[in-house]
Amino acid sequence: MKKHIWTAVFWCALGVTALVLLNALFMPKYMSDIPEGALIAEYYREEAGHDVVFIGDCEVYENFSPDLLWREYGIPSYIRGSAQQLIWQSYYLMEETLKYETPKVMVFNVLSMKYGEPQSEAYNRLNLDGMRLSRQKLAAVRASMTEEESFLSYLFPLLRYHTRWNELSGEDVSYLFHRDIVSDSGYLMNVEVRPAENVPQGKPLPSYEFAPVCWDYLDKMADLCQSRGVQLVLIKAPSLYPWWYDQWEEQIEDYAAQKGLPYLNFLEYTDELGLDFSADTYDSGLHLNLYGAEKLSRWFGAWLTEQGLVEDRRGQEPYTGIWNEKSAAYAARKERLEAEWRRENPAK
Repeated sequence: MKKHIWTAVFWCALGVTALVLLNALFMPKYMSDIPEGALIAEYYREEAGHDVVFIGDCEVYENFSPDLLWREYGIPSYIRGSAQQLIWQSYYLMEETLKYETPKVMVFNVLSMKYGEPQSEAYNRLNLDGMRLSRQKLAAVRASMTEEESFLSYLFPLLRYHTRWNELSGEDVSYLFHRDIVSDSGYLMNVEVRPAENVPQGKPLPSYEFAPVCWDYLDKMADLCQSRGVQLVLIKAPSLYPWWYDQWEEQIEDYAAQKGLPYLNFLEYTDELGLDFSADTYDSGLHLNLYGAEKLSRWFGAWLTEQGLVEDRRGQEPYTGIWNEKSAAYAARKERLEAEWRRENPAK
């Protein structure tokens, strides 16, 4: 009898091991291609808390430099951003973050208020596959799924990715059980320069009202932060496109005033920020490059300090040791990317 039991245990363990290996093999690695897909998972490798956590879409992970916030103001920060992050995804990431730490400030970029329903599986995967299994992940999946998606495929990604067998490469084997760090505390660095020219104006919309579900989740964010003693700061990044309508701006301004929340629309501060859209963007005004992101971060760091929302932690451990290593990695990445850009664009 014991022999049969141990045989059954062996085959069960072998089956589970095979399932884990196949799942790890077929999951996209997001290393050399679509690095945005690696951002959410990198947060779990952090070793110390943060006084400021950014939540949102590409308008945070492309536009803010946590390294500069540390070097010039002693502010430990992290960006929990991902591509086209919808507001309910942002809320559940915020809720999950508060399981691990309690920052002094949560910063939320309001562009995602424009989306009142799920958008696409491709973006859902970039946002949700990297989350650890938790109540927050399950809730985010339920809120985000399109009609064509399967809930089980988020619990068992092999159900979704088994068709990648003909796309597998050496990278899938090399990164079977580990990933390189693609970001700097959630910031996805880009040093390329492509001036903003002929930025399209926004087309008239049938309605400028944000969907009720978006207001519901913004209320949840405000209530959650208040209950945990965290200052919620609403921002609109200084991206020239997608277009930010005056009617949207009025709604956010009114909401912030009613809730007593700070709201900063950086589009109104481009001169103070010192932004030059002929040099500070890598994709014609959609996002800032490294040089623009450092200008924005410098201004925002000063604002956070002047408002008394943060303290200077330079000289405090474990922050100093950790951020010295982070800054060295940031400088090395900057040097490498700048060298690559100069090599590919000698005239620039």
